[in-house]
Amino acid sequence: MKILGIDPGLRKTGWGVVVWEKNSFSYLDDGFFLQNDKLELGQKLLRIFDCLSLLIKKSRPDLIGIEQTFVGSGNISSLKLGMARGICILTAAKLGIKILEIQPKLVKKNITGSGIASKDQVNQMVKKILNVVPRSEDSSDALAVAMSIQSKYIGKLDNGKYSSNLEQAITNALEKEKINIRK
Repeated sequence: MKILGIDPGLRKTGWGVVVWEKNSFSYLDDGFFLQNDKLELGQKLLRIFDCLSLLIKKSRPDLIGIEQTFVGSGNISSLKLGMARGICILTAAKLGIKILEIQPKLVKKNITGSGIASKDQVNQMVKKILNVVPRSEDSSDALAVAMSIQSKYIGKLDNGKYSSNLEQAITNALEKEKINIRK
């Protein structure tokens, strides 16, 4: 299954593509759409739509994951982030690709084991699991979303937990690193 993860933003939208196959992840690509700060809001949203449309047509994902908005003290910035998210969701719907949302804390927990992990901790685990250095912090977050959304997509077990082999993929990556350190 090919999964596109999106970390939406008005200034920079991160994206990452992974493949989930045979109980492990493979890295395909990552990057970000950088905005010109001089553009008006509508033009920025249109640019997100256009860039994401091209990316979806090029990468042809089976599933898209997007981070839910964390609403902090900045109401205006949260509102604008919500607009960027809305454009990403609309783009996926327009192109007929299933999109799932996931909470930032769940992404952190899935990738690092802690829902309060730092961005750096998430980035380090993404590097270990995929054996790649992401192009930016935003694309690293998007790769983490792509890997985490896979567990949400599989579905819930009877005990209410998500069925996933993500924990096994993390364990394998950490074991692989231990082997490399010993060499």
